[in-house]
Amino acid sequence: MVSLKLQKRLAASVMGCGQRKVWLDPNEVNEISMANSRQNVRKLVKDGLVIRKPTKIHSRARARLSAEAKSKGRHNGFGKRRGTREARLPTKILWIRRMRVLRRLLKKYRDSKKIDKHLYHTLYLKVKGNVYKNKRVLMEAVHKQKAEKIREKTIADQLDARRVKGKASRERKAVRREERIASGVHLHRPNHRHPLAHPHRPTPVTGLTRPANSFLDMRVAVTPPTLLEGTRNRADRIEDVWK
Repeated sequence: MVSLKLQKRLAASVMGCGQRKVWLDPNEVNEISMANSRQNVRKLVKDGLVIRKPTKIHSRARARLSAEAKSKGRHNGFGKRRGTREARLPTKILWIRRMRVLRRLLKKYRDSKKIDKHLYHTLYLKVKGNVYKNKRVLMEAVHKQKAEKIREKTIADQLDARRVKGKASRERKAVRREERIASGVHLHRPNHRHPLAHPHRPTPVTGLTRPANSFLDMRVAVTPPTLLEGTRNRADRIEDVWK
């Protein structure tokens, strides 16, 4: 049998593939053996006596189906796990992912002027200290901090306004007091409505003049006369019965 090693090597070089991909027609061995140059081999390829074999197919259909099922959580039970939990998904990887997510959110808020640099720094340190476990908790903390800041500012503004108002009132009172002193009017007037304003005034019960210096006198001084009259009448009736 004629050796076609040379022709196979030349055909592989001409077609740009390996020798295992070259097919030589077994019915035309004599003609193929006569080709001893690349030009002759090109003519054989053009005539169809030398053919490049097609690539063998290695289907990934089953691999794709298995990957899709695993993405849904199938085939991942205890019987399929070979490594420990830490080996399969290290806690450090989870920590890095969480830190990147939270810090990205803080940077976004700072760049959009939703938080200032001071609040950003405070929340950044809290994120590093494992205070917030996800984005939702961090967003709630941001809204709470902003609301607290607005409330403190409102209270401070109210206190300032009240302080200014009080100062203006005191200034007006001082001006009026100076005007009264200049006109000779007495400043300290007794309160005629209060029952203890005149301690030497006659009391409504006995008509006597005595100082209201005890709690009993104060109580009697503010008791309505009609109630006291009814009490006195009942006491008289009780005395009549016992007589």
